[in-house]
Amino acid sequence: MREVPATEFTRNFGQYREIAQREPIAVTSHGRATGYFVSAVEYEELQRLKAFGRRSRAVADMTKEEIEQMAAGRMSPEHDHLDSLLDET
Repeated sequence: MREVPATEFTRNFGQYREIAQREPIAVTSHGRATGYFVSAVEYEELQRLKAFGRRSRAVADMTKEEIEQMAAGRMSPEHDHLDSLLDET
């Protein structure tokens, strides 16, 4: 990730707007990041991730039926090789 002082960022906003399409930019003040400049695509993805996190729930808040449905769930056989990773502990 590129870091740039706020004064440099302000002077060359157009240049950093283009760079932000490829990578986030940390905008700094007195050597500390005060914000980040990211592309619209990256920002939208972050918003989707935040919304997904809000949909998660603690097991204590789930009904018995929901817990049973989760326990009965099975992975696709194409992921069976991952079970061996659990046995290595």
